[in-house]
Amino acid sequence: MHRASIMACAGQARHRDHLRAMTERIAIIGATGGIGSALARRAAARGAALLLVGRDGARLAALAAELPGAEIAVADATDAAALRAALTGPLSGLAVAVGSILLKPLARTTEADLMQAMTVNVLAPMLAVQAAAPALAASGGAVVLFSSVAARTGFAMHSAIGAAKAAVEGMALAMAAELAPVRVNCIAPSLTRTRMAEGLTRNAQMADAIAKLHPIPRLGEADDAAALADFLLSPAAGWITGQVIGVDGGRAALRAKGG
Repeated sequence: MHRASIMACAGQARHRDHLRAMTERIAIIGATGGIGSALARRAAARGAALLLVGRDGARLAALAAELPGAEIAVADATDAAALRAALTGPLSGLAVAVGSILLKPLARTTEADLMQAMTVNVLAPMLAVQAAAPALAASGGAVVLFSSVAARTGFAMHSAIGAAKAAVEGMALAMAAELAPVRVNCIAPSLTRTRMAEGLTRNAQMADAIAKLHPIPRLGEADDAAALADFLLSPAAGWITGQVIGVDGGRAALRAKGG
């Protein structure tokens, strides 16, 4: 092996050792939501330090009380200055677990509807990654964003939210290219039992009907997406970037039982 190749391999090994030795500190935007809080519990269980960010200080404090050593910061995910103030100190990971669900016929979807969907689902993660990028670059860290099965599978009444979630996926890929070696990946869940989705899941008959549309015939649980997010933020996923991964019971890729 050439001397240059040996030195390159040694440098890569030192980088991996540095990442393993570094204490993980993960910021979760939208930490009090269903997926955000499930991710916080998972990351804390494996010893990561946490920075919990959200709009509701009381909810943040209650979650932090479960997770010894967790820090909290109150900030709106669409406020660039607030995010810059919140995302201080070293970071090894950033998860942006904010979003919305807007289901409306195209004929009744307004400009305001579309702009709101874009603001919450696209602008918020862009601002968060901008604020965290210097710290993530210093650590060689990782970012996880959240899309939806609706970004690539056409559903009626999803024009605004489908467009916004597709934009998240395109943004994640662009960020992965621009920020490398910071790793950027995106998770695309199907309908998941969270507070945000209660309008669709509180009706048992409707929830059961939607569950049966999935090859694995149930709705998602917050921990389904959180488990993948925790892995993608960890050193164990150190060679995974630029991926959009479905956590959707097979709905985007499979048509089972005549579906």
